[in-house]
This record gives sequence, C-alpha cells and structure tokens, in this order.
Amino acid sequence: MASKQHQYPVAVVWTGNHGTGTKTYQGYGREHEIRVAGKPVIAGSSDAAFRGDGSKHNPEDMFVAALSSCHMLWYLHLAAVAGVVVTAYHDEAVGTLEESSNDGRFTEVVLRPTVTITADSDPKRAVSVHDDAHHACFLANSVNFPVRCEPHIVIESV
Repeated sequence: MASKQHQYPVAVVWTGNHGTGTKTYQGYGREHEIRVAGKPVIAGSSDAAFRGDGSKHNPEDMFVAALSSCHMLWYLHLAAVAGVVVTAYHDEAVGTLEESSNDGRFTEVVLRPTVTITADSDPKRAVSVHDDAHHACFLANSVNFPVRCEPHIVIESV
C-alpha cells in the first residue's frame, strides 16, 4: 500500500492582551483559544480516518495545537524579556502525518504565526525571538521530526 499524508491545520489565538500587550512579564494573560475549522471547541475523539467522530477535535489536532501553544507561550515570555511588546498573536499551524500500511507518524509541523508588535518594538528582534522560543519549547524538543517556524511580523499602526 502506498503511503498517504494527512494535514491538520490548527489556529491558536492569544486572547490574553489585557490592554498593554507584553509590556511587562506580569502584565499579560496567558489565555488563548484553540480553533479547528468546522469543529466544536475542545471536544475529543479519534480522527475520522481512524474510525472516530470527525466533527470533534482529535489527538492529531491537539498535538499540533500543543506544539503551537508551547511555542506561543515561550515566544510571549521571551518577547517580554527582550522588550518586544506583542499586542496580538495568531498562528495557522499545519501538521503533516504520513500513514503507511503498518503505521503512521508526523513528518513535520509548520508554525505560521502572525505577530503584531508595537511601533517602538524592534521587528528584527521580534523575528529572532522565534528562534529562541523554538529552542526553549519543551514539546518541540521532544519530537523526532522538524518543527519549522515561518513567522510574519506586523507593526501596529499608531
């Protein structure tokens, strides 16, 4: 049997901006939402491809969301420490699972965060913090496939 690939797009949106973004480490919330198109909020099953309820979140969705959330939380922390004030964060992550006749495994996850920063924040530093967050993320350090980050930085208009 030929191998197949499955992709699991997951959106993780930070909702913890309490008015000042990441101006201080203590001043922002860690709240976020995990969204998968066409599915209810955080209700679980296995993937329909594996005989589960396709209208509910599956472990593959949650696995990609966990990698995205871990990166985001490290990013917000390290941005605050680096003086980069984040006012919005939205990631459109995609995980690719390859299934063969005997088994399956993720072959990569690509994070595509769009990060909005204040006009007085350094956009180059905002990009480099993603590399720091990647190396700090417990989950990215625990997987045996690449987790790539393709960030997009938006500077907030004054």
